[in-house]
Formats: sequence, structure tokens, C-alpha cells
Amino acid sequence: MSKTYTVNAFWDGEAKVWCAEGVDVPGLCTEASSIEALMEKLEVMVPEMLEANGLLPLGEEEVPFELVSRISAVAHLNG
Repeated sequence: MSKTYTVNAFWDGEAKVWCAEGVDVPGLCTEASSIEALMEKLEVMVPEMLEANGLLPLGEEEVPFELVSRISAVAHLNG
């Protein structure tokens, strides 16, 4: 069974982009305007970064990863 790699994403409200950092993927740092666009980028970048760092197990054809997203907001009481 392949290891599932973790990638954290958060919304940068000032820049209006989703940012991603690899918890288990050293050097991974990217951004995109939507979570869908971010996933597309990560599907390419995660295996590339693992391979570049010598962390991709030999013979692996699939690299499972989990994107954990976080967005913060402020709620206001009416009245």
C-alpha cells in the first residue's frame, strides 16, 4: 500500500489565492485562484517534488495525496 502524502492549503484573502504547502513533500509551495486549479497543479507537482527529493518509492506509478484546506472568516452579530 502506498503512503498518502499530506498537503495543506489555505485561502490568502489579501492575495485572493489558495496557497499549498507540502507537509510530507519537501519544497512544495504553490498557489492558484481556485481549489480546483490548485488540485490540478498538485497532481503534477507532488510526484515531481517527491522524485526531485529522492522520496518517491521505486516502481510507484501512483502517488496518493490528501489536500487539507483551511479558510478563516469573521462573523458579525446582527443588531
